[in-house]
Amino acid sequence: MAKKEIIVVGGGIGGLTAGAMLAQAGCRVTILEASREWGGCAGKFQRNQFLFAAGATLGMGLEKGGIHERIFRHLGIKLHAKRLDSVMKIKQGDRTLTFYADRRRHVQSLQQAFPQKKNEIAAFYEEVYQKAAKIRLLMKKLPILPVKTGREAFELLSSLRPTHVSLTPDFFKTISSLLKKHDLHTCRDFVSFIDGQLIDSMQTTSRDCALLMGVLALDIYHEGAYYVPGGLYQFAYELVNAAKRNGAQAILGRRVTSIKKVGDYFEVEDQRGNIRSADHVICNAPIQAVSNLLDQPSYHQLSSGLKKRAKKDTWGTMTAYLSLKDAYLPADFPLFQQLMNPDGNGHDEGDHLFLSISDPHDRLRAPEGYRTLTVSTHINLDHWKNDEQYEENKILFTEKMLQTIRGYYPSIDEAVVELYPGAPKAWERFTHRPSGMVGGFPQTRSHSLFLSLSHRTSLKNFWLCGDSIFPGGGTIGVSVSGYHCFHSITGRNLIQ
Repeated sequence: MAKKEIIVVGGGIGGLTAGAMLAQAGCRVTILEASREWGGCAGKFQRNQFLFAAGATLGMGLEKGGIHERIFRHLGIKLHAKRLDSVMKIKQGDRTLTFYADRRRHVQSLQQAFPQKKNEIAAFYEEVYQKAAKIRLLMKKLPILPVKTGREAFELLSSLRPTHVSLTPDFFKTISSLLKKHDLHTCRDFVSFIDGQLIDSMQTTSRDCALLMGVLALDIYHEGAYYVPGGLYQFAYELVNAAKRNGAQAILGRRVTSIKKVGDYFEVEDQRGNIRSADHVICNAPIQAVSNLLDQPSYHQLSSGLKKRAKKDTWGTMTAYLSLKDAYLPADFPLFQQLMNPDGNGHDEGDHLFLSISDPHDRLRAPEGYRTLTVSTHINLDHWKNDEQYEENKILFTEKMLQTIRGYYPSIDEAVVELYPGAPKAWERFTHRPSGMVGGFPQTRSHSLFLSLSHRTSLKNFWLCGDSIFPGGGTIGVSVSGYHCFHSITGRNLIQ
């Protein structure tokens, strides 16, 4: 039997996962990445002697049974990472909270911070952890949502257990409803703490976050949070090497300009005019980019729901990359932290910052005595459309971010060696994401689970993966969507 010819468009973590697994399964795989760097939003860039993590920085899913651990074990990949006992610090004005990996310690620390809500916090997290455990049991076999075929329905049904019946009413609820149930909705700082976890992982806050996705997000750091030396680009490089070991071609600097369905196969053209043929195409790009990639007859075959969703913007990000002198940083400067602007109104438009700094011994990112810091915040891209407004916002948000950091770390200006702002056009230029959109759709009730987008499209053998697709953003989410492409094409399963 002839080997399947597969082209993966986009070398982010989702596309690389699909490509590496398909190559190992014996398919002829070509991975085309437009930029000069693997990993997409989890990539890196170099400035002088400093290496910066472009976006995603906190490693998850590396614990035994975690999605990355399973995929890496399936592919024979071994990756060094440091498991964190203290995942991150959260600074809210005069209050500092710690997210502990140990569930009991985590709850106890929050009870100490909010003693007037001690019993309510215990009850809230007991329910969060119980629901999350049931969902993880359901997701162990990685069923596909939304269901599109009989086989997908069978796989979902075979994953269900009697205990999952109790989750049915939760499909229609939000995390806010759970906070209200436990009388925590009026505790402003606690809600802000919860919102900080959700905005970074679910792209929305407790008011709108789907309950079943939200409890997973609030529980996931307890399963395992890791510091990866160098950064999460290591995931991408390991996946590329695994793909190449199994015969795949992986090519940087090949921007796909056209995907055309011709009979039973596809013609994929890059910016140099090279045309490659394939039986299957996996598009690892935001769905907002698909209309500019597919020829019109092929695009018209996509479902109206997908095309309607593709017209919606998602969040953008404003990022600042700093190289720092370690001597001017406090000894307890956390590897990962969230900073809330004490004078702000909440989440987001620059009032919530996520900081990731290199370990002082990480020589992959900075020479001895120096460290690199990535700072990011969510922004509304509607406010960045006008060129004049764009330049004003770039200056405004950079200064706003620095001002918030100064409020907690007054010596930061003395520590700074260089600062590089990363505004939406930079993300668009380097990752080729339309308008610089990142993170995928907010995991609200109308965008998650059965109402999310499938990796399977109505255009036969044209597949989607990445943060636009179920189960959503983050390296774990995009890896699952990449695995689903592999599973649907080959019929094979990931090892348990």
